[in-house]
Amino acid sequence: MTTTVLLVDDHPVVRSGLRAVLDSADGVRVIGEAATGEEAIALAAHLRPDVVLCDLRLGEGIDGIRATSEIRALEDPPAVLILTTFDRDAEILGAIEAGAAGYLLKDVDPESIVDGIRRAANGDVVLAPDLASRVLRGIRSPLPKLTDREIEVLGLVAQGSANKEIARALFVTEATVKTHLVHIFTKLGVESRARAIHVAQERGLI
Repeated sequence: MTTTVLLVDDHPVVRSGLRAVLDSADGVRVIGEAATGEEAIALAAHLRPDVVLCDLRLGEGIDGIRATSEIRALEDPPAVLILTTFDRDAEILGAIEAGAAGYLLKDVDPESIVDGIRRAANGDVVLAPDLASRVLRGIRSPLPKLTDREIEVLGLVAQGSANKEIARALFVTEATVKTHLVHIFTKLGVESRARAIHVAQERGLI
């Protein structure tokens, strides 16, 4: 039985390379290509592939996580397998929570991609062992929820801004900035600006 695949990546060269890999594999057939999340959703509904092989970052428009969520909301939806270069915890968990059948990094060998497609089509969860352990850890210890303003403050801290500069940029007082930082440090379980930046970047919060 042939597994049909829709390729979703905003780089034509990447799509061509993936098509070449999949065209040479037994029992796998590429039936369409999309460069954006919007195209992916429309083609998934029209072509009805068994598996959508999708990148996370898709240039302008909606990203791979949002596309995954909308594709999985279709009637009799295909499996979605994420294939990307990004391996931050927030992105892995976001994709799985959106309904992705698995998450592979682009540095895997071609056989792993083909095997992942077949497994996703069969309803299996496709995760490299190290990613699987991180997903499990993330489910047990959910990511801290920072407010939009706290993320804004943390982003400015990451750019090297002092409290006075952050206050000026956000039109608030320095005392308000300090309060936001206390909340941020508490939620992230850290005690310094440098550690807050490190943890936030590691978890994909900024």
